Amino acid sequence: MIMRIFQVVTRPGKEAAFARFFHETAIPLMQRTKGLVTVLPGAARQDSPRNFSFVMVWKDLEALQDFVGPDYQTPHIDPAEEALVESRSLQHYDLVTN
Repeated sequence: MIMRIFQVVTRPGKEAAFARFFHETAIPLMQRTKGLVTVLPGAARQDSPRNFSFVMVWKDLEALQDFVGPDYQTPHIDPAEEALVESRSLQHYDLVTN
């Protein structure tokens, strides 16, 4: 399994709009995708309200690539998100379980 951590810093003043996009568009889209094991959305605490993250667990690389395309190392950007986001970061890990 692959853990994908996608972090976002919104543009100033766009926190509420991104939160709506996050919960009403992005999360439902991911949840409808075959191969997604789980998605854990996170919003930063009050000291940094512009920071959001998703921790996603995908069944395998093929499932992740079915969602984002062959270049899974580049953040997948929904056009509705572009005007809301100042920066993005992305990390992938093999999920380690005992």
